[in-house]
Amino acid sequence: MRMVGARPGTAAYRRTRAIGTTFLCVPLLYTLLPLAYLVIAATKTQSDLFGTFGFAFGHSMALFSNIHAVFTFENGVFLHWLINTALYSGSASIGTTLISSAAGYAFARFRFIGSRALFALVLGAVMIPQTALTIPIFLLLSQLGLIDTPLAVILPSLVFPLGVYLMRVYIEQAVPQDLIDAARMDGAGELLIFTTIVFPLITPAAATVLLLSFVATWNNYFLPLVVLSRPSLFPVTVGLASWYQAASAGGGSQAIFTLVLTGALVAILPVLATFLCLQRFWQTGLGSGGVK
Repeated sequence: MRMVGARPGTAAYRRTRAIGTTFLCVPLLYTLLPLAYLVIAATKTQSDLFGTFGFAFGHSMALFSNIHAVFTFENGVFLHWLINTALYSGSASIGTTLISSAAGYAFARFRFIGSRALFALVLGAVMIPQTALTIPIFLLLSQLGLIDTPLAVILPSLVFPLGVYLMRVYIEQAVPQDLIDAARMDGAGELLIFTTIVFPLITPAAATVLLLSFVATWNNYFLPLVVLSRPSLFPVTVGLASWYQAASAGGGSQAIFTLVLTGALVAILPVLATFLCLQRFWQTGLGSGGVK
């Protein structure tokens, strides 16, 4: 059977590849330009930041002095914000992975009354933006007395409908029903089956959900802004925003725009490190789902 389209090596083939590469460069530039600006801006002094072109380096390399200033400004509160963010993101991502895996397994391998309606509700929840739920979540947490506590950020982050959907689809394709039936015939309980048979088989998908949840919680801004008021509980997103507001206020406040930019650069490093550590599982999970 002959392939329809331009043959490799021909002018039409090279032109098609050039057009495709050009279109791919647009989202690439959209992603990398802000990161490039952030890296360059973090190397500048306060005067160079406003006195030079945005994508040009300043007259002196101030990266290390800016990093030192970030971690020492206001008695080192930035490090405390990083620890808070790591606590929120780590707890939420691990909890989300376990809950999504268990829920996905239940939807995929059990038939119970209302299962289709519940899963349809999960799919509908995927379409609802998080910001639309922030005020109802705030009112609910207020009734429970959890406002201005770490649980006010962690508990809402445990609800991840997209993770439940991904885990159900992956389990249906990656976990044979015959394997589960054989384990049941051997006398294994459902908890034992899930922990020793099912979960090892769905590790790639679980790593994908873990990564998505970790990044979403790490970058979350609006929910912590609403439910937290004490600076000691701020995540790094809200903390840097408070610095920016102080810098924009003018008056007699200290100009700390370089600290905000450098802090933003430092704050994305844990996310990049997490992605690099999990990308093998992440790519395997997506690839397996696409093949099957």
